[in-house]
Amino acid sequence: MKKCIRCNTEMIENLIVNTNDAMGLSVGEKGLFKKSLGKVSAAVCPKCGYLETYINNPEKLDKYD
Repeated sequence: MKKCIRCNTEMIENLIVNTNDAMGLSVGEKGLFKKSLGKVSAAVCPKCGYLETYINNPEKLDKYD
């Protein structure tokens, strides 16, 4: 359960982030043939409208710690 950082209301999670193509957004390393670090999802606050994006599998980022 995510809480809004602005008004502390419970956010609606696991929303799809759409773009003009059907692939959605993803995060990856720079360069040719680098692996994707994960798909991007979103959470939105129903009270103030704050939008937050996040990666579904943050454990893939462990090597950057």
